[in-house]
Amino acid sequence: MAEDTAVEFLTALDEEQRAAAEALLGPVVILAGAGTGKTRTITHRIAHGIAMGIYAPNRVMALTYTNRAAGELRLRLRQLGVGPVNVKTFHSAALSQLEYFWPQFAGVPAPMILNAKAAMLGSIASANSIELDSASIRDLASEIEWRKLSMLSLEKYAQLENRPKVAGLSHSVNVKLQRAYEDAKIKAQKIDFEDVLILTLGMLRAEPRALEHVRQQYRFFTVDEYQDVSPLQHALLDEWLGDRTDLCVVGDPNQTIYSFTGATSDFLKNFTHRFEDATRVQLTRNYRSTLEIVNFANLLSEGSLEPLEAQGSIGLKPVVKSFGSDSEEAAAIAEAVQRQLEFGTPAQAIAVLYRVNGQSEAIENALAKKNIEYSVRGGERFFNRKEIQQAMQGIRAEAVISTGKSLHHSVSDICRSLGWQAKEPAEPGAVREKWAALNAFIGILDEMPEGATLADFARELDERKRSQHEPVQASVTLSTIHAVKGLEWPVVFVAGLSEGYLPISYAQTAAEIAEEQRLLYVAVTRAGRELQLSWSRRDSVSGRDRSPSRFLARFDSNQAGNRNQS
Repeated sequence: MAEDTAVEFLTALDEEQRAAAEALLGPVVILAGAGTGKTRTITHRIAHGIAMGIYAPNRVMALTYTNRAAGELRLRLRQLGVGPVNVKTFHSAALSQLEYFWPQFAGVPAPMILNAKAAMLGSIASANSIELDSASIRDLASEIEWRKLSMLSLEKYAQLENRPKVAGLSHSVNVKLQRAYEDAKIKAQKIDFEDVLILTLGMLRAEPRALEHVRQQYRFFTVDEYQDVSPLQHALLDEWLGDRTDLCVVGDPNQTIYSFTGATSDFLKNFTHRFEDATRVQLTRNYRSTLEIVNFANLLSEGSLEPLEAQGSIGLKPVVKSFGSDSEEAAAIAEAVQRQLEFGTPAQAIAVLYRVNGQSEAIENALAKKNIEYSVRGGERFFNRKEIQQAMQGIRAEAVISTGKSLHHSVSDICRSLGWQAKEPAEPGAVREKWAALNAFIGILDEMPEGATLADFARELDERKRSQHEPVQASVTLSTIHAVKGLEWPVVFVAGLSEGYLPISYAQTAAEIAEEQRLLYVAVTRAGRELQLSWSRRDSVSGRDRSPSRFLARFDSNQAGNRNQS
């Protein structure tokens, strides 16, 4: 790329973003508050470095926390015309190296990965005459993940007798089941996702040739969501980096919400202690939310960072409401969603967020009664839907023959053969769900570069399926707060803000309560134009009384809108 192109990449940035993008060599830490354009900054920094001839695209490694984030980063780089930059999650990067080097040094293919821990853990518990429900099995699986990402052997973990109980089990029984799980994996000749990191780290430390190969391949590292890196991931990053210092990390301590998986913001907070010559840039200009929402969010932020500065309009004050029961709360949210739709707000511009999965049922029922289409994040995967798989098969088949039709014509014809039509069907339920999925499938074409072929589209679909980079569908989003970091909507409802849910009942220590507060901060900062927070005074199922979340006390009548009780 020419130097004038490099300058163009910088003109799209504000002063702080530009400072970050111009710091191309050495250690760089970017403290990026919510909505401050961190993805734009990262991608323009990489593009600028390549345009200046400082970075070779294939020697850049950009690491993200989720497959969805990796897909978004990859798409943004492609739209900037950047070459083959490696954008991966820690797990996918480690797996690629494990699968490449393991046959060379072990003489056999890399071990197969266990699809999920639940089935194996359930069988192990039953074999030990222990009955665990699905929630308890998930808790035990999460504890195994925490132990491994924290780099604790079973022997060291067994010594943590003050560790909180998991699934109601005594610590000794917990250790016993974990040991049986490890033995069962070995017997089945399989590994889990955390083992991928462990084995890759061990292989690179034991095989100098493999380590040298990786260090020759990757020279410049960018790590997104650095506040969520675990000790195990960081140890692997250190091996990849070696004694070099061309590392750019991006994160926000206010959005540290995954400590239960072993993540820690200490690496982010201590970055300038480790690298005393590091360039430090803080992004505070929020381009996502109105002034009222930004001011609301700042009440929840930690004092270690400068407050967010709204760049948008003043907007409506966030609303805090209480209701007699969670069913009344859900009905009121559904009513408010319906009004938004009637006023012309697209369904995909609305989200309803909550702390735990179990809170979604009442909201789903209330939306269904009003025939409002919704999708639950974490539900059925888009690319696993039958009609999408059929459409992808059709794309692959037609890609090998020359039809003379345009890309859009070919894709729309294939979707029409599966029941899609230009006009949205009036009937709700499965028919409209299928139409919405195929419509979103066609919408991926809008993100393809000019001149793309059907074969290019087929490759794009395969990559999106692999990275779980799903298109936005025309439906209201329902999700836990943990699953929406990095996402945004113009209109957001945050439901169930009562003690026991947020903060969650098992959050007892000061550190745990602080993380619950950060979780609410993440929820609030997803909203662009309108925000409603609500809680109910009684549980509809148990009949127990509830009290409002302690965090709501931060929003007095001068800072929040209508606080009526329904």
